[in-house]
Amino acid sequence: MSKFLRMLLAVIVGFVLGSIVNMALIMVSGQIIPPPAGANVTTMEGLKASLHLFEAKHFIFPFLAHAMGTLVGALVAFLLAPAKSPVPAYVVGALFLLGGIANTFLLPAPARFIAADLLLAYLPSAWLGLVLAKRISSGGASGA
Repeated sequence: MSKFLRMLLAVIVGFVLGSIVNMALIMVSGQIIPPPAGANVTTMEGLKASLHLFEAKHFIFPFLAHAMGTLVGALVAFLLAPAKSPVPAYVVGALFLLGGIANTFLLPAPARFIAADLLLAYLPSAWLGLVLAKRISSGGASGA
């Protein structure tokens, strides 16, 4: 298999696994921090209509989902990449960032959440996933 195809496969597997982590955290978030009274979070329309009821605590799990999904995706992409190239990890981070940017147009979230999410959840998490993956692949030795 060519190097390009192996890198593409690393990106796809990393993105899919990161997306699964993201959705799992979103799915359990309402059980840990219940949505506000009267909020319908079962549909996109209901979520849009009730977003004004959300407090800061309701944005913790979406941020964690975005950050952890990106971190896991980047980590897996690096571990699967040929010659341990960092490129697939950063591609996964960029894909999640693009999804986050698209989400800002779909949901009218508070500006402070959007800023924190776009600046702190995606590329920094991809970098951290890369650092952790390098440590795992080198047997725990330090280095980034």
